Amino acid sequence: MGLRPLAGSLDSDVRWVAVSELEDPTPFLEGAELVLTTGMRLGGAADFSGYVGRLVERGVAGLGFGVGLTHDEVPAELVAAAAAAGLPLLEVPRETPFIAIGKVVSELLAAEQYEEITRAFAAQGRLTRAALRPEGMHAVIDRLAREVGGWAALVSETGEILHATAGTRTDLVESALQRRSGRFPASVAMSGPDGQVVVQPLGGGARPRGFFAVGAGQAFSPVTHTVINAAGSLLTLAVEQGGAQREAERRVRGAVLELLLAGMEGAARAVLAPIGAHLPDEPVVVVAADPDALDLLEPHGFTALHDGGAVAVVSAETADQVAGRVGVSGPGPYRDLRGGLDQARRALQASTGTPVRFADLAGQGLLALLDPAAAQAFSAALLAPLSQYGSRADLIASLRAYLASNGHWDAAAQRLGIHRHTLRYRMKRVAELLGRDLDDPGVRAELWIALEATC
Repeated sequence: MGLRPLAGSLDSDVRWVAVSELEDPTPFLEGAELVLTTGMRLGGAADFSGYVGRLVERGVAGLGFGVGLTHDEVPAELVAAAAAAGLPLLEVPRETPFIAIGKVVSELLAAEQYEEITRAFAAQGRLTRAALRPEGMHAVIDRLAREVGGWAALVSETGEILHATAGTRTDLVESALQRRSGRFPASVAMSGPDGQVVVQPLGGGARPRGFFAVGAGQAFSPVTHTVINAAGSLLTLAVEQGGAQREAERRVRGAVLELLLAGMEGAARAVLAPIGAHLPDEPVVVVAADPDALDLLEPHGFTALHDGGAVAVVSAETADQVAGRVGVSGPGPYRDLRGGLDQARRALQASTGTPVRFADLAGQGLLALLDPAAAQAFSAALLAPLSQYGSRADLIASLRAYLASNGHWDAAAQRLGIHRHTLRYRMKRVAELLGRDLDDPGVRAELWIALEATC
């Protein structure tokens, strides 16, 4: 087009062409424009430093000066000012209309955008093919790192690095996750001397099912952001599909557990066979936990949700590897699985954060096997007639001593420091108030439990 450079080199990206004859066009510019002028308003100024300085400060890409109209040639003072300020300056010959320059720049920008779109579509295709590989999400992460020329990582919802490419800045990932704490499902982008890092959540719900992080030593271009978003869509799809599959498998395992509890072990194994699952060999141990602990139990054996809780059926050897707040039954065959489940749930009630075995409860006495609230309610109802009697302290203390002495009058009276006839009178009164026969072993057992529950 006959443009002749007079100062500097037009190396920076030209985002648009602006034609202006104003002495100060900067209020109408955004930056990165190639400004074209004939110098009509500049006249024969001897000092162009102010005009050039304003353009440089605004961040224009360069200045094109048209000759053959107001000026036969570009003023030497303008050339000197542009050279001093580092502003690229081009001479535009008379036969080159400004509109022609605008059309060329517009066509170049369109070609650049088309190239970016083409690159983005090609990258999306490579990411999609990676998603179809057996490695699944890990393959997408590896491909993403190559596409951005940096690193990428797959992160669990708790912040654990599940898979990462070489050079992953785990410190930056942790920092980004901390910045987004409590906010869902917002993504985080950080820029600094180490480059740029983007962390995005995975999953379509209000709470993320995990995250992926990507970083590079340079700022991400619009094409790179498009590629990152495409990777996020593929990873989210994989997470949601995996979640749906897990839910379906859990429903199947729940049905299998019902078969086992009904004594239909053969039918249970037949249901599991097509999905590649199996039951541990006998003897088996039942582990009970809160429902949110199901993921922690799954690596240890056959698991399912049942009656609002998580249940695992594991081998006797594997039971020692289970940690956390769980209840563990004694070993037994599948035909006794219902009893094992009851044992495990009773042991879970006694757990305060560490595994509790049902066998350990047996050594703590009968009350350890009872629900505390139910035992106290039973005690209050059974002993109410004695509690409401005027001399209840004497009657309850006498009853406790009588039962502790296994019904021996002399031993109980000696323990209380009273005459045995006094004790006989009190026990007669207790029997009348309770309406029960104290010689009945079952009645004695109930009264002993009630008294122990009041301690």
